Amino acid sequence: MIRHLPKLLMALALAVLLASGSTFTVNQGQTAIVLRLGEVVREDVQAGLRFKMPLIDTVHTFDRRLLTMTAENKRYLTSEQQDVQVDYFVVWRIANVAQYYRAAGGGVEAQAMARLSPIVEDALRNLINRSTLRQLAEAGRGDATTELIGQINRGAGTLGIEVMDVRIKRIDLPDDPAAGAESVLDRVYNRMRADRQEVATRTRAEGQERAELIRANADKQRQVLLANAERDAAKIRGEGDARAAAIFSAVHGRNPEFFAFHRSLEAYRMALADGQTTLVLDPNSEFFQYFENSRPR
Repeated sequence: MIRHLPKLLMALALAVLLASGSTFTVNQGQTAIVLRLGEVVREDVQAGLRFKMPLIDTVHTFDRRLLTMTAENKRYLTSEQQDVQVDYFVVWRIANVAQYYRAAGGGVEAQAMARLSPIVEDALRNLINRSTLRQLAEAGRGDATTELIGQINRGAGTLGIEVMDVRIKRIDLPDDPAAGAESVLDRVYNRMRADRQEVATRTRAEGQERAELIRANADKQRQVLLANAERDAAKIRGEGDARAAAIFSAVHGRNPEFFAFHRSLEAYRMALADGQTTLVLDPNSEFFQYFENSRPR
Protein backbone atom coordinates (compact mmCIF):
# COMPACT_ATOMS: atom_id res chain seq x y z
CA MET A 1 0.00 0.00 0.00
CA ILE A 2 2.78 2.38 0.92
CA ARG A 3 4.68 1.45 -2.24
CA HIS A 4 1.72 2.54 -4.41
CA LEU A 5 1.21 5.86 -2.56
CA PRO A 6 3.48 7.95 -4.79
CA LYS A 7 1.65 6.72 -7.89
CA LEU A 8 -1.69 7.62 -6.30
CA LEU A 9 -0.44 11.07 -5.42
CA MET A 10 0.86 11.57 -8.94
CA ALA A 11 -2.45 10.40 -10.41
CA LEU A 12 -4.36 12.70 -8.05
CA ALA A 13 -2.13 15.67 -8.94
CA LEU A 14 -2.57 14.90 -12.64
CA ALA A 15 -6.35 14.72 -12.19
CA VAL A 16 -6.37 18.07 -10.37
CA LEU A 17 -4.20 19.58 -13.09
CA LEU A 18 -6.46 18.30 -15.82
CA ALA A 19 -9.56 19.50 -13.96
CA SER A 20 -8.13 22.97 -13.42
CA GLY A 21 -7.00 23.09 -17.06
CA SER A 22 -10.43 22.16 -18.36
CA THR A 23 -12.34 25.04 -16.72
CA PHE A 24 -12.09 28.79 -16.90
CA THR A 25 -14.08 31.73 -15.57
CA VAL A 26 -15.33 34.76 -17.49
CA ASN A 27 -16.09 37.71 -15.23
CA GLN A 28 -18.97 40.13 -15.54
CA GLY A 29 -18.20 42.84 -18.08
CA GLN A 30 -15.95 40.49 -20.06
CA THR A 31 -16.21 38.26 -23.09
CA ALA A 32 -13.85 35.52 -24.24
CA ILE A 33 -12.76 33.42 -27.19
CA VAL A 34 -11.37 29.89 -27.12
CA LEU A 35 -8.53 28.93 -29.46
CA ARG A 36 -7.55 25.38 -30.27
CA LEU A 37 -4.08 25.12 -31.63
CA GLY A 38 -4.30 28.80 -32.72
CA GLU A 39 -7.71 28.55 -34.42
CA VAL A 40 -10.80 30.20 -32.95
CA VAL A 41 -13.28 27.46 -32.03
CA ARG A 42 -15.58 29.45 -29.72
CA GLU A 43 -16.24 33.17 -29.62
CA ASP A 44 -18.23 35.66 -27.59
CA VAL A 45 -18.21 33.41 -24.53
CA GLN A 46 -20.43 34.97 -21.88
CA ALA A 47 -19.72 35.43 -18.16
CA GLY A 48 -19.65 32.39 -15.91
CA LEU A 49 -17.77 29.11 -15.35
CA ARG A 50 -16.93 27.50 -18.70
CA PHE A 51 -15.16 24.33 -19.89
CA LYS A 52 -12.41 23.77 -22.43
CA MET A 53 -10.09 21.07 -23.62
CA PRO A 54 -7.08 21.02 -21.33
CA LEU A 55 -3.63 21.66 -22.75
CA ILE A 56 -4.78 22.24 -26.34
CA ASP A 57 -7.36 25.04 -25.78
CA THR A 58 -6.32 28.60 -24.99
CA VAL A 59 -8.68 31.26 -23.61
CA HIS A 60 -8.42 35.03 -24.21
CA THR A 61 -10.71 37.41 -22.32
CA PHE A 62 -11.59 40.96 -23.37
CA ASP A 63 -13.41 43.88 -21.79
CA ARG A 64 -16.91 44.17 -23.29
CA ARG A 65 -17.64 47.54 -21.63
CA LEU A 66 -17.33 50.93 -23.31
CA LEU A 67 -13.73 52.00 -23.87
CA THR A 68 -12.30 55.44 -24.56
CA MET A 69 -9.60 56.70 -26.90
CA THR A 70 -8.37 60.31 -26.69
CA ALA A 71 -6.19 62.39 -28.98
CA GLU A 72 -4.77 65.90 -28.60
CA ASN A 73 -3.31 68.63 -30.81
CA LYS A 74 -4.39 67.15 -34.13
CA ARG A 75 -4.08 69.80 -36.84
CA TYR A 76 -6.65 70.27 -39.59
CA LEU A 77 -7.72 72.94 -42.07
CA THR A 78 -11.25 74.37 -42.10
CA SER A 79 -13.15 75.29 -45.26
CA GLU A 80 -11.81 78.84 -44.74
CA GLN A 81 -8.23 77.47 -44.89
CA GLN A 82 -7.87 78.25 -41.20
CA ASP A 83 -5.39 76.02 -39.37
CA VAL A 84 -6.84 74.60 -36.13
CA GLN A 85 -5.71 72.22 -33.39
CA VAL A 86 -8.34 69.75 -32.24
CA ASP A 87 -8.59 67.57 -29.12
CA TYR A 88 -11.17 64.81 -29.33
CA PHE A 89 -12.23 61.54 -27.71
CA VAL A 90 -13.86 58.39 -29.06
CA VAL A 91 -16.11 55.99 -27.16
CA TRP A 92 -15.99 52.47 -28.60
CA ARG A 93 -16.61 48.83 -27.78
CA ILE A 94 -15.77 45.39 -29.11
CA ALA A 95 -18.57 44.32 -31.45
CA ASN A 96 -17.05 41.11 -32.90
CA VAL A 97 -14.51 39.56 -30.54
CA ALA A 98 -13.07 37.05 -33.03
CA GLN A 99 -12.59 39.70 -35.70
CA TYR A 100 -11.14 42.05 -33.09
CA TYR A 101 -8.67 39.35 -32.01
CA ARG A 102 -7.42 38.81 -35.54
CA ALA A 103 -7.29 42.51 -36.50
CA ALA A 104 -5.62 43.71 -33.32
CA GLY A 105 -2.74 41.24 -33.31
CA GLY A 106 -4.16 38.93 -30.68
CA GLY A 107 -6.57 41.48 -29.25
CA VAL A 108 -3.96 43.94 -27.99
CA GLU A 109 -5.90 47.11 -27.10
CA ALA A 110 -3.01 49.46 -27.94
CA GLN A 111 -2.73 47.94 -31.40
CA ALA A 112 -6.50 48.17 -31.90
CA MET A 113 -6.46 51.89 -31.05
CA ALA A 114 -3.46 52.40 -33.33
CA ARG A 115 -5.53 51.01 -36.23
CA LEU A 116 -8.68 52.85 -35.19
CA SER A 117 -6.99 56.24 -34.84
CA PRO A 118 -6.33 56.90 -38.58
CA ILE A 119 -9.91 55.91 -39.41
CA VAL A 120 -11.22 58.48 -36.92
CA GLU A 121 -8.80 61.16 -38.07
CA ASP A 122 -9.71 60.71 -41.74
CA ALA A 123 -13.42 61.06 -40.97
CA LEU A 124 -12.77 64.04 -38.69
CA ARG A 125 -10.58 65.67 -41.34
CA ASN A 126 -13.37 65.36 -43.94
CA LEU A 127 -15.83 67.00 -41.53
CA ILE A 128 -13.49 69.87 -40.60
CA ASN A 129 -12.36 70.50 -44.19
CA ARG A 130 -15.93 71.27 -45.26
CA SER A 131 -16.90 73.25 -42.13
CA THR A 132 -16.14 76.79 -41.03
CA LEU A 133 -14.58 77.60 -37.67
CA ARG A 134 -17.88 79.04 -36.52
CA GLN A 135 -19.77 75.88 -37.49
CA LEU A 136 -17.27 73.76 -35.56
CA ALA A 137 -17.66 75.99 -32.50
CA GLU A 138 -21.45 75.79 -32.52
CA ALA A 139 -23.01 73.36 -30.07
CA GLY A 140 -25.71 70.80 -30.75
CA ARG A 141 -24.54 69.68 -34.21
CA GLY A 142 -26.10 66.24 -33.79
CA ASP A 143 -26.49 65.70 -37.52
CA ALA A 144 -22.74 66.14 -38.08
CA THR A 145 -21.93 63.79 -35.17
CA THR A 146 -24.24 61.10 -36.54
CA GLU A 147 -22.68 61.37 -39.99
CA LEU A 148 -19.19 61.25 -38.47
CA ILE A 149 -19.94 58.11 -36.43
CA GLY A 150 -21.46 56.38 -39.46
CA GLN A 151 -18.38 57.12 -41.57
CA ILE A 152 -16.02 55.86 -38.86
CA ASN A 153 -17.99 52.66 -38.29
CA ARG A 154 -17.74 51.75 -41.98
CA GLY A 155 -13.98 51.46 -41.46
CA ALA A 156 -13.96 50.30 -37.84
CA GLY A 157 -16.26 47.37 -38.66
CA THR A 158 -13.31 45.55 -40.25
CA LEU A 159 -11.59 45.69 -36.85
CA GLY A 160 -14.53 44.18 -34.98
CA ILE A 161 -15.05 47.56 -33.29
CA GLU A 162 -18.17 49.71 -33.03
CA VAL A 163 -17.76 53.43 -32.31
CA MET A 164 -20.54 54.73 -30.06
CA ASP A 165 -19.66 58.44 -29.90
CA VAL A 166 -17.12 60.99 -31.11
CA ARG A 167 -16.78 64.39 -29.45
CA ILE A 168 -14.52 67.37 -30.04
CA LYS A 169 -13.26 68.48 -26.64
CA ARG A 170 -11.37 71.58 -27.70
CA ILE A 171 -10.54 73.64 -30.78
CA ASP A 172 -7.51 75.93 -30.63
CA LEU A 173 -5.86 78.26 -33.11
CA PRO A 174 -2.17 77.33 -33.31
CA ASP A 175 0.52 79.93 -32.75
CA ASP A 176 1.44 81.81 -35.92
CA PRO A 177 5.10 82.88 -35.71
CA ALA A 178 4.69 85.31 -38.63
CA ALA A 179 1.54 87.14 -37.58
CA GLY A 180 1.22 86.19 -33.93
CA ALA A 181 -1.55 84.22 -32.25
CA GLU A 182 -3.43 87.35 -31.22
CA SER A 183 -3.83 88.53 -34.82
CA VAL A 184 -5.40 85.19 -35.73
CA LEU A 185 -7.80 85.49 -32.83
CA ASP A 186 -8.53 89.08 -33.76
CA ARG A 187 -9.44 88.06 -37.29
CA VAL A 188 -11.78 85.39 -36.02
CA TYR A 189 -13.40 87.68 -33.47
CA ASN A 190 -13.72 90.50 -35.98
CA ARG A 191 -15.39 88.19 -38.46
CA MET A 192 -17.78 86.91 -35.80
CA ARG A 193 -18.45 90.51 -34.67
CA ALA A 194 -19.21 91.56 -38.25
CA ASP A 195 -21.61 88.64 -38.61
CA ARG A 196 -23.40 89.62 -35.40
CA GLN A 197 -23.60 93.26 -36.49
CA GLU A 198 -25.08 92.20 -39.82
CA VAL A 199 -27.70 90.13 -38.01
CA ALA A 200 -28.44 93.05 -35.64
CA THR A 201 -28.82 95.51 -38.54
CA ARG A 202 -31.12 93.16 -40.37
CA THR A 203 -33.17 92.58 -37.22
CA ARG A 204 -33.51 96.34 -36.60
CA ALA A 205 -34.59 96.92 -40.21
CA GLU A 206 -37.18 94.19 -39.94
CA GLY A 207 -38.39 95.71 -36.66
CA GLN A 208 -38.71 99.17 -38.19
CA GLU A 209 -40.57 97.75 -41.16
CA ARG A 210 -42.96 95.94 -38.86
CA ALA A 211 -43.41 99.08 -36.74
CA GLU A 212 -44.32 101.12 -39.84
CA LEU A 213 -46.81 98.47 -40.85
CA ILE A 214 -48.38 98.47 -37.39
CA ARG A 215 -48.59 102.28 -37.37
CA ALA A 216 -50.14 102.30 -40.85
CA ASN A 217 -52.75 99.76 -39.79
CA ALA A 218 -53.46 101.76 -36.62
CA ASP A 219 -53.91 104.99 -38.62
CA LYS A 220 -56.21 103.21 -41.03
CA GLN A 221 -58.32 101.84 -38.19
CA ARG A 222 -58.37 105.33 -36.60
CA GLN A 223 -59.66 106.89 -39.83
CA VAL A 224 -62.30 104.19 -40.14
CA LEU A 225 -63.40 104.68 -36.53
CA LEU A 226 -63.57 108.48 -36.93
CA ALA A 227 -65.53 108.18 -40.18
CA ASN A 228 -67.98 105.77 -38.58
CA ALA A 229 -68.32 108.06 -35.56
CA GLU A 230 -68.95 111.12 -37.79
CA ARG A 231 -71.49 109.19 -39.77
CA ASP A 232 -73.31 108.04 -36.64
CA ALA A 233 -73.16 111.57 -35.18
CA ALA A 234 -74.57 113.13 -38.35
CA LYS A 235 -77.30 110.55 -38.38
CA ILE A 236 -78.16 111.26 -34.75
CA ARG A 237 -78.07 115.04 -35.33
CA GLY A 238 -80.33 114.65 -38.36
CA GLU A 239 -82.74 112.54 -36.39
CA GLY A 240 -82.67 115.13 -33.57
CA ASP A 241 -83.24 118.03 -35.95
CA ALA A 242 -86.08 116.21 -37.62
CA ARG A 243 -87.66 115.44 -34.29
CA ALA A 244 -87.20 119.06 -33.14
CA ALA A 245 -88.77 120.33 -36.37
CA ALA A 246 -91.68 117.97 -35.91
CA ILE A 247 -92.16 119.21 -32.34
CA PHE A 248 -91.98 122.85 -33.42
CA SER A 249 -94.42 122.16 -36.22
CA ALA A 250 -96.80 120.49 -33.82
CA VAL A 251 -96.48 123.41 -31.37
CA HIS A 252 -97.06 125.94 -34.14
CA GLY A 253 -100.19 124.15 -35.22
CA ARG A 254 -101.57 124.04 -31.71
CA ASN A 255 -100.53 127.51 -30.49
CA PRO A 256 -99.09 129.87 -33.11
CA GLU A 257 -98.81 132.69 -30.60
CA PHE A 258 -96.57 130.63 -28.31
CA PHE A 259 -94.48 129.51 -31.28
CA ALA A 260 -93.92 133.12 -32.36
CA PHE A 261 -92.97 133.99 -28.76
CA HIS A 262 -90.49 131.11 -28.59
CA ARG A 263 -88.91 132.12 -31.90
CA SER A 264 -88.49 135.66 -30.64
CA LEU A 265 -86.79 134.42 -27.49
CA GLU A 266 -84.39 132.38 -29.59
CA ALA A 267 -83.65 135.48 -31.65
CA TYR A 268 -83.00 137.52 -28.48
CA ARG A 269 -80.70 134.78 -27.12
CA MET A 270 -78.64 134.55 -30.28
CA ALA A 271 -78.41 138.34 -30.74
CA LEU A 272 -77.31 138.96 -27.16
CA ALA A 273 -75.30 135.77 -26.55
CA ASP A 274 -71.89 137.42 -26.06
CA GLY A 275 -73.21 140.05 -23.62
CA GLN A 276 -71.47 142.89 -25.44
CA THR A 277 -73.79 143.42 -28.39
CA THR A 278 -75.27 146.89 -28.94
CA LEU A 279 -78.46 147.15 -30.99
CA VAL A 280 -79.67 150.44 -32.45
CA LEU A 281 -83.29 149.91 -33.43
CA ASP A 282 -86.56 151.76 -33.55
CA PRO A 283 -88.37 151.23 -30.24
CA ASN A 284 -91.48 150.44 -32.20
CA SER A 285 -89.63 147.76 -34.17
CA GLU A 286 -91.29 144.41 -34.44
CA PHE A 287 -88.17 142.90 -32.86
CA PHE A 288 -89.17 144.40 -29.50
CA GLN A 289 -92.84 143.61 -29.70
CA TYR A 290 -92.79 141.27 -26.71
CA PHE A 291 -90.74 143.75 -24.68
CA GLU A 292 -93.31 146.39 -25.48
CA ASN A 293 -96.20 144.13 -24.57
CA SER A 294 -94.52 143.18 -21.27
CA ARG A 295 -94.56 146.80 -19.92
CA PRO A 296 -96.89 147.28 -16.97
CA ARG A 297 -99.93 149.29 -17.69
